[in-house]
Amino acid sequence: MTASASRARVEPVPALDMSGPREHARAVVLLLPGGRETSVAPARRGLAYLRMVPFARAISWHTRGDQVAVWTLRYRVRGWNGDAQDPVRDARWALEEARRTHPGAPVVLVGHSMGGRVALRLAGEPGVAGVCALAPWIEAGEPAPRPGAAIVIAHGDADRVTDPRSSASYAARIGASFVPVPGETHTLLRRPVFWTRLVTAFVATALQPAAHAR
Repeated sequence: MTASASRARVEPVPALDMSGPREHARAVVLLLPGGRETSVAPARRGLAYLRMVPFARAISWHTRGDQVAVWTLRYRVRGWNGDAQDPVRDARWALEEARRTHPGAPVVLVGHSMGGRVALRLAGEPGVAGVCALAPWIEAGEPAPRPGAAIVIAHGDADRVTDPRSSASYAARIGASFVPVPGETHTLLRRPVFWTRLVTAFVATALQPAAHAR
C-alpha cells in the first residue's frame, strides 16, 4: 500500500446523526458538541457528544409531526486547532448538506462549549435562523456575526471551564440575549430541566417566522 493510500484510509470525515425527515424538511436543527482547544485525534461519541443527546431527543419530541430534521454533528477531529478551525469547517459542511437535502429550510444551531463558539461563528451564514450557544467558549476579540439570526447565549455562573463573563460581554457587544444561570457548571447537569426548556423554547421561537411563511 502506498503512503498516499494509507493516509486516505485513515483520514477522518465529519458525519451526521439524524432524526426526522431525510429530505424536504420544513426546518433543520443542527447540534454542535464541545471539544478541545487543540487535538487532531478523531472525534467519537464521547462525553461532549453525549451531552447533546438529551437536547436532540427533546427537540425531536417537541417538533414531532412538524417536519423538522434534527441533526447532531460528529466532527472529524476533537480540536479547534488554531487557524485551522476544524469544527467550523465541519459545521459549514453540515450546513451545505442541509441546503442540499432540505432546500430553503431554515437552520437553527445549538452548540455547547466549543460547539457554542462554532455556532456563533456561523450565525451569519445563509439560511441560519437562530443560534443557541450554551456555555460557549469565547476568546478575546471574537468576531461579531453578520446580523440576521436570532441569538441567545446562556451560561452558568459557576462554570470554571469557559468564562460566563466573556459570554455576557460578547452578548452585549453583538446585541444578543444573555441568560445567566445561577449555580450551574460547565456540564449543564445541575439544572437539566431548565436547559432543556431553554433550548426547546428557543428552537420553537426561532422557527416561528418560517412557520408563518408557509
